[in-house]
Amino acid sequence: MRTRTLIPIAFLLLVSAGCAGEDGAAASTASGNGRGGRGAGSPGIPVAVGTVIKKAMPIEISVIGAAEPFSSVAIRAQTTGQLTSVNFTEGDDVMAGQVLFTLDRRPLEAALQQAQANLDRDVAQAANAAQQAKRFEELAQKGIAPREQVDTSRTTVTALNATVEADKAALENAKVQLQYATITAPINGRTGALMVHEGNLVRANDQTPLVVINQVAPISVSFAIPEARLPELKKYMAGGALRVTANPPNDDAPAAVGRISFVDNSVDQTTGTIKVKGTFPNADRRLWPGQYVNVVVTLTTDPDAIVVPSVAVQAGQQGSYVFVVNAEQKVDFRPVTVKRSNATETVIESGLKPGEIVVTDGHLRLVPGARVTVKGNGPAGDSKVTS
Repeated sequence: MRTRTLIPIAFLLLVSAGCAGEDGAAASTASGNGRGGRGAGSPGIPVAVGTVIKKAMPIEISVIGAAEPFSSVAIRAQTTGQLTSVNFTEGDDVMAGQVLFTLDRRPLEAALQQAQANLDRDVAQAANAAQQAKRFEELAQKGIAPREQVDTSRTTVTALNATVEADKAALENAKVQLQYATITAPINGRTGALMVHEGNLVRANDQTPLVVINQVAPISVSFAIPEARLPELKKYMAGGALRVTANPPNDDAPAAVGRISFVDNSVDQTTGTIKVKGTFPNADRRLWPGQYVNVVVTLTTDPDAIVVPSVAVQAGQQGSYVFVVNAEQKVDFRPVTVKRSNATETVIESGLKPGEIVVTDGHLRLVPGARVTVKGNGPAGDSKVTS
């Protein structure tokens, strides 16, 4: 009975397994057919493209520079005295000749009066000695006065005249010292932090300045360029002043425009660079001393440059290359030679022609001959170089 029971059960298991195998094979076939259908009818790889164009492109040198004052003056006292007044607020803009500080004038005025009195006294004594010398000369001619007395009187006149000249010099020095009691701004500029306040005793030529004035309009921007670009710079500077722009980082406003005003007389052998300065009007005070800025020196303009978006150019083991979209909506692998580039545009020396379409996005999935679908409304896509 056990044997008769097991036979039907085994038969049912074999039938079930066969049915399951047929269902799995059918499902597998259907699945394969579905994938095959989608692959055969699938669209191309979606990419963004740009157009190769010919246009005028500037030849530039892009570096990092630092703004610095056009001129800077540390104001120090030239005479010793008590600081009696400060006539500005730190951070003010001041004009040349504007009174900044005054010192106690009383000791200096007294010294001036003393010098004037000494001069008056010695002038009177010199005039009296001259009269006496004249009388001794007349008496000597008549044989009344001895000759040595005449010589003595002349010596006295000469000595007193020298004393008068010394008194005049002392008087001028006293006047100058009195002028030092009033300290004025030597240049137009902006004052920094006030280092000494009213009531303090200041000393002549002290190490700590009273205040520092920086001229910020105009302003200079100092930067260094590689020595390899020096021949180009000298070549184009010979034709006139070169344009230079400076823009602070994270500043979306148009860059400040200036002119190259200085090229150092030697190359720094440690860094292989040479120092250059540009001068900017800086009327809007966008550039500030000590600030780092992005500097671009425009040497000249190439009127017939072949230009593509910089994102189209890829770097490979064999050098730079681009993917070019042909008329069949397939991509061709094209090696190119890059002449120069900036953040958004690249100038191609060889490998492309104006009007060709290049891939600007979607490179990772591409292989030569792959079919593509251009994202955007037109054949040029949504990433173009504009002239």
